[in-house]
Amino acid sequence: MTIRVLLADDQEMVRDALRAVIDRRPDFEVVGAAADGAEAVARARELRPDVVVMDVRMPGTNGIEATRRLLADWPHPGPPPRVLVLTTFDLDAYVHAALRAGACGFLLKNSPPDQLAHALRVVADGEAMLAPSVTQRLIGAFTALPAGLLPGAPAPSTAAGRRLDALTARELEVLLLVARGRSNLQIAEDLGLSQPTVKSRVNRILTRLGLDNRVQAALLAHEAGLLGPAAARTHDADGAPDRP
Repeated sequence: MTIRVLLADDQEMVRDALRAVIDRRPDFEVVGAAADGAEAVARARELRPDVVVMDVRMPGTNGIEATRRLLADWPHPGPPPRVLVLTTFDLDAYVHAALRAGACGFLLKNSPPDQLAHALRVVADGEAMLAPSVTQRLIGAFTALPAGLLPGAPAPSTAAGRRLDALTARELEVLLLVARGRSNLQIAEDLGLSQPTVKSRVNRILTRLGLDNRVQAALLAHEAGLLGPAAARTHDADGAPDRP
């Protein structure tokens, strides 16, 4: 299956370079380009790509606001495109804003071409992809959270924790692994499930929580304290849940 990509960047040279890197791979097709956020939203609605590669700093409507508008007001049947934010600036404020706007990934422009191609495939498949430096900082920030919600534990007092009351114990277990950055395949191996079953459960979790993607689900789990010290103790050294 060919992954259709829309490029949004205010620099023509960057757009041309990205097009050259992406188009030379047989499983990708660049279907269009935009020079600012407003044009990116309009072109995405017109062309209906699988993935939008979105710059952050653009004149007029920036990439964060464009992502928010694109995902909040998609006029067509079926899901909107996945958004991979690609920027020069490795700033936490941009990372958090992009993920909360609904982006599925955050990558730096100095990433190797093969890493960009991998990120596009991962995001197109509905999973999350973060630059390694970003992942390390997020893990460092959130592992400092206090102990929180576990399957069967009392209801948490935080608003984020109360939202998780909508999930079953098994769904909480899946959410915990999503929050730890595990792919659907890895979750399937950890829990002894099939990959389609895991994908179905992740989609059901997103629906019940009213979220757009697994990155937002991971952030909500972090906010609820699902990855606090108590949760960490329920996992073995490989990151898989202990089995009775």
